[in-house]
Amino acid sequence: MGADHVLSELATLAGIFPQFKSLEGAICPISPDTQRALLRANGLLAETPAQAADTLAALKAEAEKAFITDDVVVPCGKPVKVRIAHDASWQLIREDTGDVEAHGGATKVIELPGLPIGVHDLHLRSSGRAQQVAVIATPDRAPSVIDRAGAEKTWGVVAALYGLSSDRDNGLGDFEDLACLAEGLGKKGADFLGINPVHALGWSADETISPYSPCHRGFLNTAHIALDHIPNLRPAGDKIGFTGELIDYAAHREAHQKALRAAFSDFQMPMSAPSQQAFDAFSQSGGDGLAEFAVFEAFSEKFGSDWRKWPAHLHSRKTAEAEADPQAVRFHMWLQWLAASQLDAAQVRAKNSGMALGLYLDLAVGARRDGAEAWAAPNTLAEGVSLGAPPDQLSPAGQNWQLAAYAPRKLRQNRYALLRNVLAQAMRHCGVLRIDHALGLNRSYWIPDDGSPGGYIRQPFKALSAIIAIEAERAGTVVIGEDLGLVPDGFRDAMAAKGLYGYTVLQYEKSAKGRFRKPKDLRAQSLACFGTHDTPTLSGFWQGQDIAWWHKLGWIDDAEKSKSTDRRQQEKSDLLGLPPAKASVCNVSDFRTCVHENLAQSPAALVAVQLDDLLDVPDAQNLPGTIDEHPNWRRRTTVSVEDIANHPNLTQTAELMTKAGRGTLCGESRKEFE
Repeated sequence: MGADHVLSELATLAGIFPQFKSLEGAICPISPDTQRALLRANGLLAETPAQAADTLAALKAEAEKAFITDDVVVPCGKPVKVRIAHDASWQLIREDTGDVEAHGGATKVIELPGLPIGVHDLHLRSSGRAQQVAVIATPDRAPSVIDRAGAEKTWGVVAALYGLSSDRDNGLGDFEDLACLAEGLGKKGADFLGINPVHALGWSADETISPYSPCHRGFLNTAHIALDHIPNLRPAGDKIGFTGELIDYAAHREAHQKALRAAFSDFQMPMSAPSQQAFDAFSQSGGDGLAEFAVFEAFSEKFGSDWRKWPAHLHSRKTAEAEADPQAVRFHMWLQWLAASQLDAAQVRAKNSGMALGLYLDLAVGARRDGAEAWAAPNTLAEGVSLGAPPDQLSPAGQNWQLAAYAPRKLRQNRYALLRNVLAQAMRHCGVLRIDHALGLNRSYWIPDDGSPGGYIRQPFKALSAIIAIEAERAGTVVIGEDLGLVPDGFRDAMAAKGLYGYTVLQYEKSAKGRFRKPKDLRAQSLACFGTHDTPTLSGFWQGQDIAWWHKLGWIDDAEKSKSTDRRQQEKSDLLGLPPAKASVCNVSDFRTCVHENLAQSPAALVAVQLDDLLDVPDAQNLPGTIDEHPNWRRRTTVSVEDIANHPNLTQTAELMTKAGRGTLCGESRKEFE
């Protein structure tokens, strides 16, 4: 067997795709260098032909010796039979109690009893071999919109939390602004309010502003804590005023963090009994994960936000925990308590206002490689690679997100613990959770640090989707999988079968002939919207703002700009359902009304309207492929949260939604349903 064949066989066995299709349909083969880099990232060495042969032989021997080659996914509450490759005695340990639920002698067919949802442990043993396998007992489907909202069709608004402004003038959109906006929208009949990720960016990560580049997805961004709503304390610090249209993150961080430190001193001298009890309960329920995160944040104040540059002995969590300053650790745990309490309060106020689902949160695809999530779980992550995406409709040059990637073998060995914690923490605060780049549940695009081209590696979709359904059932959360980009055949059907909702972005919904799909043809089991934070707003689309930016940045030349502008005129005509001559006399208000009406009349279970579209904002929140060239993540909302509920464009859109049968369960009738 030749060396190239051995390497290819090893790569295939490890789940590395030998090739993939580009957006244009071209076949992109994976190079040997990429194969070696992706194998290395997954803990498998193949640097030389001999090493590749040895690793291949070891994997084959491992598979031959195994009783079961994959984790077992079973429906919860139902007895099942599981076939194994070799006779073995076995016992099943329940996750929730730690007790032996069932056991048996030497057999090749194991009869498992009905199990509660969770990840249980199956121990198998025979002479000379032993194996531990996860038994994932999952609901048939994640909760549906009708389960949680009592209606087949809903609607809501999505907004950038960081950009919200209010009469309180606190510098950066905070959780009080979120609650206030939710209350106003709920009274208009909206069923949910969606925001960008609110994951922790890192106390010391001074340069990070993108909500999609978190330090840890299991914890919250304390920059959104409302200083004037810290319980049982005097007002903490002065107002942090804005100047200009763009957010001054550096000024906000300095003033906000100073105020939080002062508030922490007040909290401790003296501490009220209810606050002490609530904080202690939160700290205990957070367990090791919360303590580890607080230790990371404490050391980041001393050595910077990138743990890879810390003293070597602090790369170990156990060593770091032993040396951490208890008061600093307590401070960062207190911050998380404040953030979680305020976000929970926002969800309560959203529901009380009449929203059927309340908050709609966003789960980033990964965390930064230099952050707390990567530091806390190095034995779960791939080494020497970053998550990214090949060239697609969002970015013609492809994207390297510099985010840590899950290594499938390591993830399975650790019983998916990191992912489960992240999901549970996110879902506890919301009625809807959007999983960014859900294609990563099926396959991940890894970009090697050594300069090799990127490639795809298979992820355990069956196990991952089962775990998502488990956590969603526990939290009562509707789950949306953002399925844009290069979608593998059958992926959307598999996701829908598990009860996950797709993500229908009208700008991408075109037929093979390049025409926009009719509203009636949009997917029912999905959230439908005109655009996302990465695409043109309605106003920007109408004006060709995205085309102008691409030309300004040199991504397209004059000829391409002219062609794109002509195509955009046809697209506008198509979306309006008018011939070009009639479409040319319409304005952005006509366009907005038409698009929202089409979305309202579609069969999609959820329809999301961007706040930027209601306010006719021309620029997108983010332009993929740029950092400082475009004002990414910096724009302030032009209307305060107190005034948005009375904005005429919101009133008109709410009427369109109600007329189409959306958001009809409101006020007292909705409370009665709950």
